Formats: sequence, C-alpha cells, structure tokens
Amino acid sequence: MQIFGPSSISILFVILFIFYFLSSAIKILREYERGVVFRLGRIIPVKGPGLVIILPIIDKLVKVSLRTVTMDVPAQDVITKDNISVKVNAVVYFRVMDSIRAITEVEDFYYATSQMAQTTLRSILGQSQLDDLLSKREEVNAELQKVIDFQTEPWGIKVTAVEVKNVDLPIEMQRAIAKQAEAERERRAKIIHAEGEFQASQKLADAAKIIATEGGALQLRFLQTLTEIATEKNSTIIFPVPIDLIKPFLDKHKPEN
Repeated sequence: MQIFGPSSISILFVILFIFYFLSSAIKILREYERGVVFRLGRIIPVKGPGLVIILPIIDKLVKVSLRTVTMDVPAQDVITKDNISVKVNAVVYFRVMDSIRAITEVEDFYYATSQMAQTTLRSILGQSQLDDLLSKREEVNAELQKVIDFQTEPWGIKVTAVEVKNVDLPIEMQRAIAKQAEAERERRAKIIHAEGEFQASQKLADAAKIIATEGGALQLRFLQTLTEIATEKNSTIIFPVPIDLIKPFLDKHKPEN
C-alpha cells in the first residue's frame, strides 16, 4: 500500500518551498533598526522599520541598530606630559547616523570605534599633565569626544560623549599628592590664622582709641572684667577702687565750714 504518491510529494515540496521563500523574504525590523540591502552585491535604498520584503538568494539584508551604544574602553597605560605613568579607562557613547556608510566604509564599526577610542585616549592624555587630568576632567573629555568624533565621522558614526572614569596612580605618586594636599591645607590654616590676628589687632587698636578718649569706658571695661572673673567663685579678688567712684560720697559727708 503506497502512502505518499508522486502528487503528494510534489505538494509537500511546494509547501516547503513556499515556507522557505516566505521565511527568507519577509523580515521584521524594529523601530530602532534599519536594513542595508545588497541586491546582487549592490546597495539599494535602506529598508525599515516595520515589514520588509526582500528577494531570497538575490538580496542580502544586514541589520543596523540606531540606538546609542555604550562602549567601555579598557584601561590604557599612559605616560603624561610630566612623565608620570598612570592607568586610565573611559566610556564612549556613540550611535550610527548613516547605516550605509557604517556597513560599507569600515569592516566592523564597533571594533573600529573601540580601537580608535583606545588610540586617541593614549594620545590625548599623553599630551596632558597629571594636574590637568585630575582637575580639568571636563576639558579632557571634550577634547577626546571631538577627536574621536572627527575620526569616525566618515564611517557614519556620531560620538556623543566620552567620559574618563578612573585614573589609577602609582603608590608613590599617591603619597606625594597626599603630602602636597596636607601642605596646602597647612598653608591655608596659617593664612587664615594670620588674617584673624590682623583683624583682631585692628579691632583692639580701635578699642584703645575709644578708651583713650573716653574716661568712663575704661571704668566700664574694668567692671566687666571683674564680673567675668567673679563667675568662677573659686578665688579671692583684691582690686583697687578708683577714687573717682567714691568722691561724690566723700563730698556729701564733708563737714561744712
């Protein structure tokens, strides 16, 4: 008994061929994807997003993502302009602006951008001093972004930002920077102390001028000092009484002639 006849085999073959054709011809591209199509080896207009129909065997579709890519640049050994060896790593943010150029102008734009970022990182930081690398981070990042973006622009790549993450210093340099910071803080403390002494001397000079011109001011200051001393209540205080304070009482009890 024959289960599958020639007609059944032909129908099955046709069904498989249709299934293969549809699976190869129909492509779905997401909103952030574009399709670069090579028809017999030549570029045709970019496809997508959405439903895309291509010709199997004749067309070849290459998907390109337009989302921003976050690329980590491995730590690089850098010798700064002032001959200090450091390890620096960074992160690069870029996206594809021209899908056709990203596929046709460079073999692998991810790998090419990574290598360009590493090379530029060593080159730019090698022209900077350590103090600029630590304190002028925004300027260094802007320079890196400008150079890398200029180099990758022919590939249809837009570098939006470059950020230096970590700067690893040798132990000896960390100790030297710590000593420098300590000396700087001591210098500031001495300057602040000297400014305080100068301001205090000016106020004392002003107070002395007032006391010298006003006789009662000296007496008030004298009594205030006694009040401050008396708060302790643990000592005996002997102080002279100015004759001017009791003169009115003496004159009052003086016998009249």
